[in-house]
This record gives sequence, structure tokens and C-alpha cells, in this order.
Amino acid sequence: MTIKVLAISGSLRAKSTNRGMLRYAQANAPQGMKIHLADLLDVPFYNADLAEKPPAVVTLLQEFAEADALLFGCPEYNYSLAPALKNALDWASREPDNHLLRGKAVAIMGSAAGMGSSRAQYHLRQVCVYLDLHPLNKPEVFANAFSGAFDHDGNLKDSKIQDNIKQQLSALAQWHTKLST
Repeated sequence: MTIKVLAISGSLRAKSTNRGMLRYAQANAPQGMKIHLADLLDVPFYNADLAEKPPAVVTLLQEFAEADALLFGCPEYNYSLAPALKNALDWASREPDNHLLRGKAVAIMGSAAGMGSSRAQYHLRQVCVYLDLHPLNKPEVFANAFSGAFDHDGNLKDSKIQDNIKQQLSALAQWHTKLST
């Protein structure tokens, strides 16, 4: 059985290092795992006054529905998570009974200046508690976006971080299995 993972980057930039980490994860998913990278570029901010969900939101919600687990690329903006990632979670959480998120396993990785998005990741974990998501505790994956770990296109080239991502994906598969039984 294949574990379907929805990967969401909080950064919208094509050359984002967070998207680069998720692309690496997608290309190196363990056997039995398939990772799909969501596109948030056209997802508007959540607005309960909208009479109909925009097409990009309908697509995103369908991707959440099809996912067995979630993988977040979490940049750090002003010591917190990026609005695009939070917005995707806001849209999904408004579905009846939180059925798109409730009980799903989550892995978080991130790249930023300094401590590599650690503050944003911890803030995201607080959001996960309220949404009844179950973030994996270890291994944590942090990368300094300006340390030379990435090429000019945002692709991950640091072997230590690559190994951490592979370990995290294996742990996510085990975590998903544990939560599902």
C-alpha cells in the first residue's frame, strides 16, 4: 500500500530553498511513499464571505482529501510561519468536522536564515495541535538557507541535510502507520 503525502511549501518562490527541500523529498521518497507537491500560487486568502470556493482552493482541498499524511516546508517570516502555509491550513480546517486534517501524520522541515526556521516550525506545531494534526517529533530538519547547502535554483545539495530528510521520510511512514492502526 502506498502512503500518499501532500507536501506544502510556505514559500511561493520557484527558487525557494523550502521548495527545494520538498523537491528533494519528492525525488527521494522511500519505497511505498508518493509525495505530491501542492501549488499555492493562486490560492487566495481564506474569506468566509466567498459564495463559492475558487478553483485553486477546490484543487487544494481535493489534494488534502487524497493525502494520507502531510509534509510541510516551513520558511520563517518574522519569527513565524509563512502566510501561504497558514492560509492553506485555514482553508482545509474550515471543511466540516475538520475531516481533511484531523488525525493526519505530519513532518515538518524548513530553511531560513540563522537557525533554519526553528522558531517558525515550533509555531507551526502549535497550529497543528489545534487542528488535530500529529507532527512527527524526530528527526527535526532545519537548514540555513544561506550556508551553501543549496544551489542558485534552491535545490538542496548538502548531503547531511539530504540524509536527514530521508530519515524524516522513513520516520513519517512509520508514524503514519502507527497512527492508522
